[in-house]
Amino acid sequence: METSNITSQTNLLSKIDLEKENPTKNFPPISELKAEAKSLFSLAFPTVLAALILYARSAISMLFLGHIGELELAGGSLAIAFANITGYSVLAGLALGMDPLCSQAFGAGKPKLLSLTLQRTVLFLLTSSLVIVTLWLNLGKIMISLHQDPSISSLAQTYILCSIPDLLTNSFLHPLRIYLRAQGITSPLTIATLAGTIFHIPINFLLVSYLGLGFVGVSMAAAASNLFVVVFLVVHVWVKGLHEPTWTPPSSECFKDWAPLISLAIPSCVGVCLEWWWYEIMTVLCGLLVNPKTPVAAMGILIQTTSLLYIFPSSLGFAVSTRVGNELGSNRPKTARLSAIIAVSFAGVMGMTASAFAWGVSDVWGMIFTNDMDIIKLTAAALPILGLCELGNCPQTVGCGVVRGTARPSKAANINLGAFYLVGTPVAVGLTFWASYGFCGLWIGLFAAQICCAAMMLYVVATTDWEGEAKRARKLTCSEGVDVVITAQGNGDDLTEPFVYVVTVAAD
Repeated sequence: METSNITSQTNLLSKIDLEKENPTKNFPPISELKAEAKSLFSLAFPTVLAALILYARSAISMLFLGHIGELELAGGSLAIAFANITGYSVLAGLALGMDPLCSQAFGAGKPKLLSLTLQRTVLFLLTSSLVIVTLWLNLGKIMISLHQDPSISSLAQTYILCSIPDLLTNSFLHPLRIYLRAQGITSPLTIATLAGTIFHIPINFLLVSYLGLGFVGVSMAAAASNLFVVVFLVVHVWVKGLHEPTWTPPSSECFKDWAPLISLAIPSCVGVCLEWWWYEIMTVLCGLLVNPKTPVAAMGILIQTTSLLYIFPSSLGFAVSTRVGNELGSNRPKTARLSAIIAVSFAGVMGMTASAFAWGVSDVWGMIFTNDMDIIKLTAAALPILGLCELGNCPQTVGCGVVRGTARPSKAANINLGAFYLVGTPVAVGLTFWASYGFCGLWIGLFAAQICCAAMMLYVVATTDWEGEAKRARKLTCSEGVDVVITAQGNGDDLTEPFVYVVTVAAD
């Protein structure tokens, strides 16, 4: 299986012929639709499995944390929330800047650019981690200045200090995932994630129970598990030779020409963080309601639920980003467009399925997490609204993947800013506190944000100039001065245009 993987990679890397298109053909044959759908799901399915395994691993950590003590659970939860907001979301967003570079470089047959992008991204994330670590070292002081309980703040500081190695490990893990996924290599990611989760159980028992490290052991176990995943992944890829078609040893070049990467990474990071942070803001707003313990607990259950449902459209979003990038890099804009259409269509089906699920389990879902009837009732009241949110969340997540594959992260960042903060936040605050909708008002605000976000994202996808994006991809992948030169239609005047759009409002 792995040998055929290498062969298919080599074939694609050697293929740089221009796409032969029939201008009279308006709709692709069924065989093309099936082939593209198969390509998408061969990428998405292993990603779904890996994400579900990671979700289970997170649940294992919370299980160990919850059995240590109430104070430790509070301190660990505060540290995890702070780490997500200031660290993990930032690294995940910055790493996405390499997504279009790698997928387009692979499609264009530029293995050197693929390797250089991986090496530069690792260095970039490690450098960014140093800044984040400085913030983490002062977590206790920051929390006390925000009038948090000193005991909880002290425990949170201890927990997050033990998470610093995990931050550095993620600086390698995120780029490795994208580097492999851009080449259509997904099975090693799933295998490594499964191995890391299996390892996660005994290492928790060892550190938490046997050595008696308590909640600090949970933090150390999470870091050790991610390190295990990185080592396992690198060894697996190296032994199987999956790196051979694209790998270039590190050199002084990886310290140069960072502009394309940074110009894509920063808006990618902004887009991810704007959406990620909005959920944390909802939790904070719950604390302002009457009897806040109940809505905060219900919000925790619902965020866990929407995180579970998010796995499916996000995996399809990663898959379509790779496919669109590969096809644009190969100068096949029609196939890139076809991939986008199929993915967005399936996203609509996903949204309806997720919505039906949320409505169907609304009366019993809360019982899985708690026996408190007030929390169960509040969860049941909000779950149908959560289901409506998924009607927008699934298409906008997959649409964002399409936009990312075309190397236009500024579009996604602008849309998230407008939808979540200029639409969703006023609606949520107004309905919750002024119109007295209470807890459900927050979720109606999210529904407004998701529908607005989906509408704008799908408009961007629908109005994409695919021929123009293919030209941009050629400029982007030729920026390294590689040996291969692709001759395109036209007189070459378009080469004077900027090859990366990094301004806040980008032109198509």
